[in-house]
Amino acid sequence: MAAGAGRAGLAYGFAAYGMWGLLPLYWHQLSSIGAWEVLAHRMVWSLPTALLILALIRSWSWIRPLLRQPKRLAMLLGTAGLITVNWWLFIWSVANERTIEASLGYFINPLFTIALGVLLLRERLRRAQWAAVAIGGLAVVVMSVAYGQVPWISLALSTSFALYGLLKKQTGLDGVEGFSADSLLQFLPAAGYLLVLATRGDGTFTAEGPGHMLLLLAAGPITALPLIFFGAAAVRVPLSTLGLMQYLAPTSMFLLGLLAFGEEMPPERWTGFVLVWTALTVLTWDALRHARRSRARTVARHAPAPAAGRVRA
Repeated sequence: MAAGAGRAGLAYGFAAYGMWGLLPLYWHQLSSIGAWEVLAHRMVWSLPTALLILALIRSWSWIRPLLRQPKRLAMLLGTAGLITVNWWLFIWSVANERTIEASLGYFINPLFTIALGVLLLRERLRRAQWAAVAIGGLAVVVMSVAYGQVPWISLALSTSFALYGLLKKQTGLDGVEGFSADSLLQFLPAAGYLLVLATRGDGTFTAEGPGHMLLLLAAGPITALPLIFFGAAAVRVPLSTLGLMQYLAPTSMFLLGLLAFGEEMPPERWTGFVLVWTALTVLTWDALRHARRSRARTVARHAPAPAAGRVRA
């Protein structure tokens, strides 16, 4: 992979996860209506956003070849389904004061993503990475025993998004292209659901004032930007690297749930989070050490060879 592509991928990844970390503030403003309606508006308004972006950059040539590749179309059906599940779970979690539990899912996600990279893409892990995955697994066990039930919201969010990242990488579509394809597949079911709500008089789009309407309309752009950035990152950097970057978003989510939304943190939850943070610390330390060694090897490889001594007569 070219160094320029790798640097661009990192920039796209940081932008995506930074924006995702602040999304609970937005969804919290819409917590008074049902998660399904919010989700449907998110999907409906994503398509015109995607079409506008495609028109601005004049990027249409990828569509016709894609339609002739059933395997890639099937993968896109998978990405659209997985991100739909992920979106609904997250919107529901924020509306039901479970943002901290949702943040745990995204903290676990880097570990799950790394495991997928090993199992399905045959990416090789170093010892520290194996240790981090094991510590993360222990955290899930500790919280399951403490709560008396498996943290299903956290695991469902983590699993759906890790599989989404895996399939997104396999489609080979860039950020704008992948987002546009997902939006097109999501549009008709979402529009149909909103039409049913409207005919029954249960929709809130025009019933709660212009501010509420603008919030729902903004769901398209707010959804588009981080997903486009993520899609661009997914085809430029390894899954293991995406896993390391992922915990930027849940850190913001955790702080919002704890400080802004006032959600509870009993001791057993703190124990599980500390274990997960320990795993992420191990991953970060290992990544920094590996990057330093890689740079040293690169410098040594490109260093000029010593000049040969002159041969005396």
